[in-house]
Amino acid sequence: MASADNKIYFIITAKPPPPYGYIKAGEICFIDKQRFNTRQKNNDTDVLPVVRMGKVTDTLLDKVLLQPLSRRSAELLMAVESNEDRLLVLNDPEALEKASNLSAGCQVHVEYKGQWLTGVIRYIGSLKSFSSDPLTGVFFGVELQGEDKGKGQNDGSFSYKTYFTCPKNSGIFAPFTRIKPVYHKPSAPLLPTQSSLSITTTEPLKAGDRVTFFGDKNAHHGMVMDIKDHPDGKMVLISTDKDEEGKRGGEMLIPLDCVIKEELLNKDETEKMDTSQGAGMGGVTDSDEITVGSLVQFLGKTLLYGIVRWIGYLPDFPGMTAGLELEDSSAGVNDGTYKGKRYFNCPPYCGLFVKLSSCRPDDRFSGVKKKLFNGNSDNDEAMVSEEQDNVPPIRTEDVSNRLIGKMKGIQGHCNSCYMDSALFSVFSCSSVLDSLLFKTTEYETIQSILLKNIVNPLRKQGFVSEQSVMNLRKQLQKREHCPTYTTDEKDPEEFLSLIMQEILFLDPPLILCSQSGSIQKVQSCYYYQIFMDYNHHLVLPTVQQLLEHSFYSNSLKLAEVPSCLILTMPRSGKSFKMFPKIIPSTELDITGLLADGPQQCVLCGQLANQECAECFRDAAFSDTGFKYFCVKCSAQVHSHQQRRCHKPSTLILPQGFSYSQSSGSDRRTPPREKLELFAVLCIETSHYVSFVKYGPQDTDWIFFDSMADRVGESDGYNIPEVRACPEVGQYLHMPLAQLANQVPREMEGVAKRLFCDGYMYLYQSKTMSLYR
Repeated sequence: MASADNKIYFIITAKPPPPYGYIKAGEICFIDKQRFNTRQKNNDTDVLPVVRMGKVTDTLLDKVLLQPLSRRSAELLMAVESNEDRLLVLNDPEALEKASNLSAGCQVHVEYKGQWLTGVIRYIGSLKSFSSDPLTGVFFGVELQGEDKGKGQNDGSFSYKTYFTCPKNSGIFAPFTRIKPVYHKPSAPLLPTQSSLSITTTEPLKAGDRVTFFGDKNAHHGMVMDIKDHPDGKMVLISTDKDEEGKRGGEMLIPLDCVIKEELLNKDETEKMDTSQGAGMGGVTDSDEITVGSLVQFLGKTLLYGIVRWIGYLPDFPGMTAGLELEDSSAGVNDGTYKGKRYFNCPPYCGLFVKLSSCRPDDRFSGVKKKLFNGNSDNDEAMVSEEQDNVPPIRTEDVSNRLIGKMKGIQGHCNSCYMDSALFSVFSCSSVLDSLLFKTTEYETIQSILLKNIVNPLRKQGFVSEQSVMNLRKQLQKREHCPTYTTDEKDPEEFLSLIMQEILFLDPPLILCSQSGSIQKVQSCYYYQIFMDYNHHLVLPTVQQLLEHSFYSNSLKLAEVPSCLILTMPRSGKSFKMFPKIIPSTELDITGLLADGPQQCVLCGQLANQECAECFRDAAFSDTGFKYFCVKCSAQVHSHQQRRCHKPSTLILPQGFSYSQSSGSDRRTPPREKLELFAVLCIETSHYVSFVKYGPQDTDWIFFDSMADRVGESDGYNIPEVRACPEVGQYLHMPLAQLANQVPREMEGVAKRLFCDGYMYLYQSKTMSLYR
């Protein structure tokens, strides 16, 4: 799915005239933002080539028929089944705005079979597991409450997929047109002690206060997030705790006069708790080794790892207590809350309170005590630097000591080799995609795990445990991107695309343009799959040749120099390879692949003015694919009888370059644009490994296998290994004829796997990465 930044969305407000009379008013459509901007620069926006949802081809529509929509509005309207109803709702922008502000946990009325029922939103999102459209309709999953329980249509499932859980016939999925927020005051009686409390005379509520309120027949607890003005009076936005069944309520809007500060209900106990909590947050412990922010391990049923977020005394809990945020999100029991009171914040099921004396420093870090973010730190400068810690890639001189050996790299577990190899390749020795780690995103938990639990430990200690990767897989599965992320093997490009595109919303690093007649189309993507026609004569191809032939066959060019180029090789599944061996091009010359930019004549080396597509396969001039000529050389080349039928096309010279009939071509030599190979992923019998170029020397190569060895059987664990493989560099710089005669099984070390099992090749432009 494309991110919101890539498309502009519209609703068709009136039926178009012939020949588009079959298009209905109320349909949703879109256009690529880059394509729109290009037309806008050319003052060509009176008619727009839009794509209607469910279609794949453009339709030219007059802009007067199109009303722009935000992505969220388009998603909400897509859930409305009737085109006529969409147009009616369009006249009520307030309803769209209210629906956009709803969140999980909000109390609402939902219309079902002509009745308005009361419930709580448990899910907001799509009900489609797959769609080729850039967005799908957003529905609201509501769990019915109180007397309306059992009056719904499901248990939180739709089309055999569970989106939330609730009792039978107590769930409803509905578009926003059948949802109304609940703003009325609760009819339940107030707390018995309220009559003795003067709410108006206490200090006003503020963000962060713990409160108690009645949302239905039971008391609820939570924390004040904000206080808002509303036509019905002041409303308090509350982040609620879990209920008795362990369900998290989310955020709710409650009238101000129905909310009571918890300190008024039990002032003495709260003061006692606040005193102990304050001492704990100051770092007073029974041990000089462990303080708030320390990385620790705790032996429960299994060995658990986590970060100390709070230290103090809990009611009915003997001794000094530590509040831990665990690495494994399934091993905890809370979110930092104990008996309705919050002591620290962490994701659901990541929190655990244990005796401080049971904690030990995390031995994975050799006893080094590392401080992480602590909201009550006295040192603001240190707090920020630790939270924003950016560990650089491993330097060439540090690879031998930090990264090479057994139990190094990323530990594999349960079909994770595709993810292990991809993460190791991208982040161990390169920073080209580091912007992923610091972009603003709604998936902060996933980004935090990626940065703090995987990338930083990999670069600092040279090792990442299987638990950290499993935690990332669980979070991806929880986000419902794929229900089998913790069990099944995936393709590395699928995983990287998910992270870059749908989780961290990275701008696509690869911009392609294709020429169809006089129409040039621009498309963006995160990786490029090489496709080959069967007319090629390649036997032992290089990556350079494969990329050029693929671009030629598909009439593609690069719109700009990419900062990162991820290529997957031509193959069918995991068993069929089009070529028995592929030679990795350590340097990829993309000058001839650029749509705009000065080109060099393949004969004289001066500025080229023409390109001849028919000469692509003619090896008489050079062994590169695309053939560019200056006017003089083009005339000579095409005077040959075999080439007289060719039709060279004229190149548009970039700004700063010129050509005249009198003086000829600009005599300056056009610059070459080249990318460096920094990693290769290989696959053999469904197992992924990777090679990484870590330094400037030809022999600076390492080989990584996340499951190189194993200890034990079903209850054992894998041993990852990183080894130096300088032999790879020796083969890569061997003359082609000599390399062609090499018998794969007789090649030294692990070189055979690089040449025979190459699947994904990663290239970087160190210059362009500075601007990305």
